[in-house]
Amino acid sequence: MPRTLLDPKRIYLEPAIRSYERGRAVLARFPDAELVEVASHWKIPELTDDPELAGDWLRMKRDVLVLGVKKGLTMRPNGRSADFIAPSSSNGCAMACSYCYVPRRKGYANPVSVFVNVDEIAAAIGRHAKRLGVKPEPNTIDPVDWVYDLGENGDLSLDATVSDNIRDLVAAFRGIPNGKGSFATKLVNRDLLDYDPQGRTRIRFSLMPEAVSKVVDVRTSPIGERIAAINDFVEAGYEVHVNFSPVIVHEGWEPEWRALFAEIDGTLSDRAKAQLKCEIIMLTHNEALHDTNLAWHPKGEDLLWRPDLQETKWSQSGMRNLRYRSGWKRKWLDQLLAWHGAALPYCEVRYAF
Repeated sequence: MPRTLLDPKRIYLEPAIRSYERGRAVLARFPDAELVEVASHWKIPELTDDPELAGDWLRMKRDVLVLGVKKGLTMRPNGRSADFIAPSSSNGCAMACSYCYVPRRKGYANPVSVFVNVDEIAAAIGRHAKRLGVKPEPNTIDPVDWVYDLGENGDLSLDATVSDNIRDLVAAFRGIPNGKGSFATKLVNRDLLDYDPQGRTRIRFSLMPEAVSKVVDVRTSPIGERIAAINDFVEAGYEVHVNFSPVIVHEGWEPEWRALFAEIDGTLSDRAKAQLKCEIIMLTHNEALHDTNLAWHPKGEDLLWRPDLQETKWSQSGMRNLRYRSGWKRKWLDQLLAWHGAALPYCEVRYAF
């Protein structure tokens, strides 16, 4: 992996991470980094409270790493991408997709935070699945297994360049007979091909038209590379789905999406097509993130911040989000589903909203 994606010059760490083998291994991996002890991986004022850092968004992602211990190990019901959201093994990302929801709660810098107690996370998932027993009936998430989303707050393909957390999680699901791990990614990390998932881990490659991705998917793998990797990951034993997200409506979007669907159809092997399913998620943007993005990547906001097409949606936490106006959104989603159905009839849409 390119060292420029994540090459920490400073590591903020909770002192407790030194008592974990994984914590010591990560520190050994970056021996030249400055170490700064903090009371909590969540509360680092010099990262979260300084508006000037928004202009250094990419440098902070490359130069800073946070190490902590995951405290809460509960599973949250989901019902869309997964049956349950598992405790995250990380938070934040070295990539910089300008629509990402994770930094909305992390202030003016969003570096990767890695949690070193992955054994405890894996054990909690195993206990939860054992209590559930056999899945009583199929659903749109999976016909047989309980599915656990492992990467709600980060990108596990990137995290695998920092530690063996992801290798350990993939290995853990080989021993959970009624459970399956799942995570979305925008990075092709071929080291994962050697993890031997045995069909117990689902990878969801996030895709959108290349022209839009070049503007808003900052520091990620090119769309064509992600599509081309699907065959290899299927052959390596992963279940591989695609995640059309976020769908960004703009003038001239139809030929871009038709071309994307055609590229997928022309690239995937018969084996990959036979197991392919997808999710479709229309864009939701956020006012605070919009303000942060203006400091480092205003060009992306030309696509994301469209008050002429969007309406306000207040989140449960009181944040002002923008989504496409309801009547137009339904029309545009139906159009996209029609283009998808014509080009990829074998690709079941697990959910779309």
